[in-house]
Amino acid sequence: MNHLLVLLLLVFEATVYRHQVHHYKQLQRSPPTIPAIFPQATRDKLDQGLLPCIKYLLNYSFYKFGLEICFLMTVNVIGQRMNFLVIMHGCWLVAIMVRRRRAAIATIWSKYCLFLVIFMIYQYILCVGIPPVLCIDYPWRWKTSLTINSALIKWIYLPDFYTIPNSKNLIADFLLLMCASQQWKVFENEKKEEWMVMGGENSDNPDPMEGIPFNPAPNFINCRSYLDMAKVLVFRYMFWFVLAVVFVTGSTRISVFGLGYLLACFFFLLFGTQLLIKRSRTRLLMWDCLIIYNVAVIISKNILSILACVFVAEMQSRFCWVIQLFSLVCTVKGYYDPESLSDKDCSLPVEEAGIIWDSICFFFLLLQRRVFLSFYFLHVTADLQASARQASRGFELFRASIIKNMRFHQQTEKKSIQQLKSSMQRIRDKQEKYKEGRKASETEEHPSESQEERTERKEKKEGKSSSQKEWYRPWIDHATVLHSGDYYLFESDSEEEEDVSVEEQKQRRQTAFQLAYQAWVRSAKQALRERQQRQREQRLERERQQASSRASGDGEEAGAGASQVEEQELGEEAEESGTGSDTVQRILDILKFLWVLCLAMVDGFTLWLNMLTKQYVDTSTVLCDERYMFTHNISQMPSREPMDDQLSQGSESPTLETCLDETDTDVVNVSGAVSAAGLEEISELDGAQGCSSTTLSSQPTLQLEAESRAYRRQRRSRTASELLSDRPYCIEELVQSREFYSTQNRLLKLLFALYNVLAAHSELVCYFIIVLNNVVTASVISLVLPILTFLWAMLAVPRPSKSFWMTAIVYTEVMVVVKYLFQFGFYPWNSVRVTNMNKNDPFFIPRILGLEKTDNYIRYDLLQLLALFFHRSLLQRYGLWDQEGPLEEKASPSSEQEKAKKDGEEMDAGVFELDDKTPEPDQEAQTQTDIQTETQTDPERSQSAEITPEPPSPHKEQGKRKGLLRFRKRKPSNKDTTAKETKKKKKAKAKRREEASKKLKAFGEKLKGFFVSVVRNVYRPPYRFFQNILHAEYRAATDVYALMFLTDVVDFIIIVFGFWAFGKHSAATDIASTLSEDQVPEAFLVMLLIQFSTMVIDRALYLRKAMLGKLIFQVILVFGIHLWMFFILPAVTERMFSQNFVAQLWYFVKCIYFTLSAYQIRCGYPTRILGNFLTKKYNHLNLFLFQGFRLVPFLVELRAVMDWVWTDTTLSLSNWMCVEDIYANIFIIKCSRETEKKYPQPKGQKKKKIVKYGMGGLIVFFLICIIWFPLLFISLVRSVVGVVNHPVDVTVTVKLGGYEPLFTMSVQQQSIQPYTQEQYVSLTKWFGDNAVAMQFITLYSYEDIVTANIEGSSGSVWRISPPSRQELIKELLGSADMTLRLAWNFQRDLSKGGTVENTFDKHSINLERGNPVRADLALLLEGNRTEPVLVPHMFPNFIRAPNGAEAKPVSQLYEGNEEGYQNVTLSLKRDGSLEWWDISIAGCNTSSVACKVLRMDIFNDKVSPPSLGFLAGYGIMGLYVSVVLVIGKFVRGFFSEISHSIMFEELPCVDRILKLCTDIFLVRETGELELEEELYSKLIFLYRSPETMIKWTREKNKD
Repeated sequence: MNHLLVLLLLVFEATVYRHQVHHYKQLQRSPPTIPAIFPQATRDKLDQGLLPCIKYLLNYSFYKFGLEICFLMTVNVIGQRMNFLVIMHGCWLVAIMVRRRRAAIATIWSKYCLFLVIFMIYQYILCVGIPPVLCIDYPWRWKTSLTINSALIKWIYLPDFYTIPNSKNLIADFLLLMCASQQWKVFENEKKEEWMVMGGENSDNPDPMEGIPFNPAPNFINCRSYLDMAKVLVFRYMFWFVLAVVFVTGSTRISVFGLGYLLACFFFLLFGTQLLIKRSRTRLLMWDCLIIYNVAVIISKNILSILACVFVAEMQSRFCWVIQLFSLVCTVKGYYDPESLSDKDCSLPVEEAGIIWDSICFFFLLLQRRVFLSFYFLHVTADLQASARQASRGFELFRASIIKNMRFHQQTEKKSIQQLKSSMQRIRDKQEKYKEGRKASETEEHPSESQEERTERKEKKEGKSSSQKEWYRPWIDHATVLHSGDYYLFESDSEEEEDVSVEEQKQRRQTAFQLAYQAWVRSAKQALRERQQRQREQRLERERQQASSRASGDGEEAGAGASQVEEQELGEEAEESGTGSDTVQRILDILKFLWVLCLAMVDGFTLWLNMLTKQYVDTSTVLCDERYMFTHNISQMPSREPMDDQLSQGSESPTLETCLDETDTDVVNVSGAVSAAGLEEISELDGAQGCSSTTLSSQPTLQLEAESRAYRRQRRSRTASELLSDRPYCIEELVQSREFYSTQNRLLKLLFALYNVLAAHSELVCYFIIVLNNVVTASVISLVLPILTFLWAMLAVPRPSKSFWMTAIVYTEVMVVVKYLFQFGFYPWNSVRVTNMNKNDPFFIPRILGLEKTDNYIRYDLLQLLALFFHRSLLQRYGLWDQEGPLEEKASPSSEQEKAKKDGEEMDAGVFELDDKTPEPDQEAQTQTDIQTETQTDPERSQSAEITPEPPSPHKEQGKRKGLLRFRKRKPSNKDTTAKETKKKKKAKAKRREEASKKLKAFGEKLKGFFVSVVRNVYRPPYRFFQNILHAEYRAATDVYALMFLTDVVDFIIIVFGFWAFGKHSAATDIASTLSEDQVPEAFLVMLLIQFSTMVIDRALYLRKAMLGKLIFQVILVFGIHLWMFFILPAVTERMFSQNFVAQLWYFVKCIYFTLSAYQIRCGYPTRILGNFLTKKYNHLNLFLFQGFRLVPFLVELRAVMDWVWTDTTLSLSNWMCVEDIYANIFIIKCSRETEKKYPQPKGQKKKKIVKYGMGGLIVFFLICIIWFPLLFISLVRSVVGVVNHPVDVTVTVKLGGYEPLFTMSVQQQSIQPYTQEQYVSLTKWFGDNAVAMQFITLYSYEDIVTANIEGSSGSVWRISPPSRQELIKELLGSADMTLRLAWNFQRDLSKGGTVENTFDKHSINLERGNPVRADLALLLEGNRTEPVLVPHMFPNFIRAPNGAEAKPVSQLYEGNEEGYQNVTLSLKRDGSLEWWDISIAGCNTSSVACKVLRMDIFNDKVSPPSLGFLAGYGIMGLYVSVVLVIGKFVRGFFSEISHSIMFEELPCVDRILKLCTDIFLVRETGELELEEELYSKLIFLYRSPETMIKWTREKNKD
């Protein structure tokens, strides 16, 4: 069979070659010199597109990558065999790779091929072995003192009759030999000219640009085609993907080798940016070291396989730690039985063995090495060098935007306050004139008065007015102001209108909702036509703009134009396809309209996302233009290594973290609707701005660089949007790139927009993953980063510094290494026994520290690392890494030093009280915005810099000199001068003591200075940090209290519905059932009170704008909640935090609150808190949420009272509530008016039927359902949704008078049998002639009827005392009336449905005087009668069990009512002293068993299920009273008394009233309390004067 396959392959090869020859002869062309699949795909056409690139790779893939393929085939041979012989392959692999250069490898490649041939022949001979016919055994099987086992023979690959060598291993060797021989041919062909022309040069020069004037590879960084996008993925991002593969390779194998992979990965991750910018030789050297380590690991695992495959039993019993240290497991089957080596104490790490991941890592490492050697990679290097020069450029742009935004808001508030003050001043002036006019009129009324009399009367009035301000009316001034409103307050309103120049309004883009409304009001076809007409006008306008200025159009506008053309063509097809019937055409119009509506929704969503990231996109565009200038100069100059301080190593997202908002958009309120005009600003970014296209010269020009620097200095304080609008030139390559992106389809545009949102908020992604990692792992080692995130990163102004991101990255890497080191199984706490013993212990030491051995121990750590490095790369690219850079007005260095020195003195004065003699520290001023770049000095140097010791005084030097002179003079001195010498010695000793004391004092000062400097270095950074938070120079105040309140509400709900998760032995019960039992769980109460108190405190801090209090509150909450959630709560609940889902959810929502709270602290509280947060925008969503907010009980009142308490105001609480109510009503009216403008209805058009029947029909249906709801509900309960609840217990009792019951019997479920179909049929036949009975029976099915078989003998002994017995006999024989009662009781199971558990009733028989039953019973009691006593019409055998408590007999089934009841007989049985009663049906055969049983047929009404029990319990009348009437009164409120509110609800324009309310809020926040009173009086008078209200609510264009 194998020979036939070989023959078929040879025939196929000959056929292919002959067909090729025939093909070229037919075309009369000579065959190509180089055989290829696509002869036209050559190296010159590689960069023309994605398809030519694929064709080229199919042609010359082995020509370009044959050497790497051979290396992979060698590793494949090693991995498949793992024996002694493949060590030779490993040695050859090392010998070849250490040569590094391709030319050096080619010199020994022929020798390598020769080795492969000889080695394969040798292995083939080993597989053939000695012929068995010779009957000669191999020497290693001889009986000697040293016996070789079969496993060792197999590993050495020796021939053997018992362990036959696996000849299939030679297939891998053959593939390696085939690839090596082909590569030998490639080495020869690559020197030929035709191969170099067609396939390109195979050069591996470490410095590709050596001797080349320019880079032959085109620049692909600014993508202009899909091929450029693929190149960006390969040449720019492949490096980071390869490092991720290295990380996975190390983390999936717990061994010493894996630790090396992790350390290498972390090194390249930390210093990868510097590595990519360094010289190519340095980069290749370090990368080759990693490749050599990878090869060394593969060879080492192959050598260690002798321990894992041959001596595994001995290793498992003696050296288990070696197995776990190196992950020794045999990956080749057949050496041993795995089940025989199963040991609980030393388990084999089967899943952690093998070289599969090492081989994958080897493949990607080789691929990345080829990337480094490519000309394309030079563009990446130049781009990274340009990004390094822009380390702080993006930060400057965003800071300029902060300043612009802040100044805009300040000017707006200042202008509004000035306008209010001038307006109120004009009002006061008019009021004074009004009063003077009244005084003049009074003077005219009294002309005969003298001047003295008028003066006297004036003084009396003044005295009277002053007397009115006495103690008995102290509030006269405030009340007078509040009620002083008059018409003159509104006379100057026309003067207050701003002189705004009437600008031509842009034609707003129609949204998807407006399009849907238009189709709803009119028709789908008409809506499409109007949309096409609007698109034609927009396209003509755009063409006129492009004709006037041929510049780079904005991508979004061009994309919108393309979408409009598509929709127009679609509409034209709709108009042309009108030949069919009307119905078909209408259906087609609707389908096409739905498609256009879907496209419009996608476009609207894309534009909304672009609006959110407009500032981010503008900044990236400016940086891209500047980076192109840098890259152009770098690529033309000799490559040089940049300085280390120019390199970027971190990341930060540009929008939410920087508190940057466009002047017309609040980025925080991302949930709000974006105006159509704002959306159009994005789509027309550069369309109207003309610029001249410029192509840069290939020669380096210093003038261009100088001009760019001067231009940068000139525009340093300008924002990105201003720079884009005023740029003097455009770069053709960048214009083509934008045009390429603008011509993409909607899906790609949406993906790009989503990526921009992700990139703009990448720091939030990092925060989310850090919190998620902490939630999942819940350990001490993972708790550090969340706390640092909440108290450092999120509070840093204006954004987290480089030091934080480097701290997070380094800490994550250290955490991974520490976790990895503790994953080895030889630690005692990682044994199976200890792990099972502490399986559910939340405080197991390795578990709480985060060092427990688990399967997915670093899954989230890897995700966290990827997010952090992705964030770092974004910051490096967009110039947000370094926060240094000049502001618009940067202070001089000298002033900065003085300021820093002054701040240092102030801080020192507040903490230390130093001695006057302590010199001032001489310290250079350091920039506060970049902590990472500060130079960390030596302790001794810092000491010498901080404390300057006293300089040696001249006396000391003089003393030293005198000492030398004395030493010289002592030699010639005589012995007579001993006294003088003694005196001199004393003086010298005194001086030495003085010098020693001075030295000791100086040492003490030095020690003191060192201690002070250490303490300063400890407390100064936190002090500066918090000082910068509280007193930030540039911050854009924002308001996110609404979102914080929402997160608190969500946490509140989680506590209410998941309170059981916060207790020790709490079960997952319902809080309603717990509270219904008057039990309040302690955990629930404590959590509820704490949550509510934090909400109140947060509201108070918000209203008081207490930044310091909010900061302290944040710190306390962060530490307190983390301490409680991760340490106290597991101790209380005895459950691990990672297994408590409710606690995890609560903590996650709380982390969202921490994020918003930190953002609020960093940006500062708003200067104006104007109204409710839901009233910021006027649309249906805000209106719906606001109405829901007002429906919550006590929420509106509580908020209003808290606002009044913690806000400075002159209004009383009632006046405050009045303003709030007016503002709420005006907001509702404003939403209605905006809706009318946005969705207009044509004049004179009648309502469509679909509207009338859709809305009106639903209302009619709803009202009818409410009216007939009780009857319908009860009927449905009985027929459809009702359930059958059979009785579980039936009790029958017979009682005579007031004495002891004669008969009591109970039966349970085994004696209560349901009806069968046959019994039901026989019942209907029995009453077939009785129409009344059949009417009742048909109401029930056979499932509703049960039969209770009651035993005739009493279940209890008749215990009556002898006196009572005689009294009973006496009463029976007497003349007094007696009653014989038969009672029955049915018990149900309420868990199956229904509201009544027991239903019962009784039947009484009056035993009058002379009734024979009385005499017979008396004789029976006396013992004179043994026959049973007949009692007629006593036992009803058909009983109805309704939903209520009364179970009446079914009168429809009895003729003559009670006369139809069955007759029974009573008999008293005796057994010695025991007595009991028997009851049986009269006229029955006493011998049959049926006579001893009382049969009772029970008809059970269907009861409501448990879910509807609360309604069914009311009954029909109860539902009418409690539900229908209440809903009716509620509905009547909507349809009645509408005329009473027309004056205050039907207001055409409420903008002036809304502005008046906001003015009241504004002056209150700014402290102008007198203005607040006057504006409030104006508002009250407005509502008192209908005439003024009518004037004030007219449309502005009608005034």
